[in-house]
Amino acid sequence: MGVVVDKETALKLIEEILSQYPAKAKKDRAKHMVVAEPGDDKCIPKSNVKSRPGVMTVRGCAYAGSKGVVWGPIKDMIHISHGPVGCGYYSRAGRRNYYIGTTGVDTFVTPHFTTDFQERDIVFGGDKKLEKAIHELNQLFPLAKGFTIQSECPIGLIGDDIEAVARKTSKEIGKIVVPVRCEGFRGVSQSLGHHIANDSMRDWIYEKGVKGQEIEPSPYDVAIWGDYNIGGDAWASRKILEEMGLRVVTQWSGDGTLSEVANAVKVKYILVHCYRSSNYLARYFEEKFGIPWIEYNFFGPTQIFASMRKIASLFDEKIQERTEELIEKVYKPRLDRVIEKYRPRLEGKTVLLYVGGLRPRHIITAFEDLGMNVVATGYEFAHQDDYQRTLHYIDKNATIIVDDATAWEIEELTRKLRPDLVASGIKEKYQAQKMGVPFRQMHSWDYSGPYHGIEGFEIFARDVDMAVNGNVWKFIKAPWQQ
Repeated sequence: MGVVVDKETALKLIEEILSQYPAKAKKDRAKHMVVAEPGDDKCIPKSNVKSRPGVMTVRGCAYAGSKGVVWGPIKDMIHISHGPVGCGYYSRAGRRNYYIGTTGVDTFVTPHFTTDFQERDIVFGGDKKLEKAIHELNQLFPLAKGFTIQSECPIGLIGDDIEAVARKTSKEIGKIVVPVRCEGFRGVSQSLGHHIANDSMRDWIYEKGVKGQEIEPSPYDVAIWGDYNIGGDAWASRKILEEMGLRVVTQWSGDGTLSEVANAVKVKYILVHCYRSSNYLARYFEEKFGIPWIEYNFFGPTQIFASMRKIASLFDEKIQERTEELIEKVYKPRLDRVIEKYRPRLEGKTVLLYVGGLRPRHIITAFEDLGMNVVATGYEFAHQDDYQRTLHYIDKNATIIVDDATAWEIEELTRKLRPDLVASGIKEKYQAQKMGVPFRQMHSWDYSGPYHGIEGFEIFARDVDMAVNGNVWKFIKAPWQQ
């Protein structure tokens, strides 16, 4: 069983890891590794800076942040990867953004659309090729409601005027065409891609007054914001909100449509799931349309019930009473049975958690609901405000926090902390398993999910137990056990 370390021991572990770096690299990486204790309010690592050359970072690029995260899940638009074939081909369908519809007829999330740049396009430009692709796709898929142009690295280098192409083709086909300047080399991580995608949506949808389907307004209209429906997460959230008596007008952007995105201007509240990738538009909505936003967390019973009550407090007594009844009579007994089943098998087990987005903080309490201790956490592409939001989740034990961890640091943290579970991304999966350590993939739920909401916690608890207590690990020895 893994061990929970105190702050002094954790600082020594960090020093041991850093000691293997050259002096300059050690000085730099030391700023990105801290130890937080319950009650700390200022223990924040340096973040959102360029990864050190020569280290194996697990960050993504701006193109990944725009197409792969924000725009890609909008299901009735075609998202064109403008550039060489590889970026789109090797990233398609990887995030498991679930959606309802007939693929290739009225929904287009999983297919790969590309302008397939060749050497001649780099030399002579790809504007005409892009224009031709939009017209061809519009003929082939007439039910597509619009297009986005997702720029890959060469586009920013050769200077293709994608904005001019977007304006021209939009007039010709009578549909919205959104240019997105998300070339992969921009910024320090996928985080800038989120920001660019938010800004392009602001400029080409909301500022231009794109209209959604007509709906009759109600006092209970809300938008799910920054949930990309990975493994069905947004559906699980929607179910809770609708059972509370609210009406979900917009899912932004998982299983969302262009009409839903446009209709977000009609809601009473924006409910933010992934703050990092969607706060830019949420703030814009508050400033431009006077629509307030709040964050919520539907991972694990403690946070589900707290978030339900926080959301209900924004509405009338009818919603508040219905919410309390749901919690006490339906949800709590159901989730208590889950905890009763799995907590005895997981009590005291430790977790090394390293992901992106919101999960390095939001999932901490879900593990704690099962009696587990998160001994280390960290983000791939966080900003300072993400770490500030993380500190109040650290309420049980000293926790190592790592920003933009290198492959070496993750390996050494695993070796020294000996966690019972590593919960991270696909790039870290096989590293952990080769070390004989159980692993759960926290980007796309390892082909499981949802992990959000009521049924999500049931699945989460089952999967964590299956990983930690699986018989296979009895036959694989970690290096420190040999």
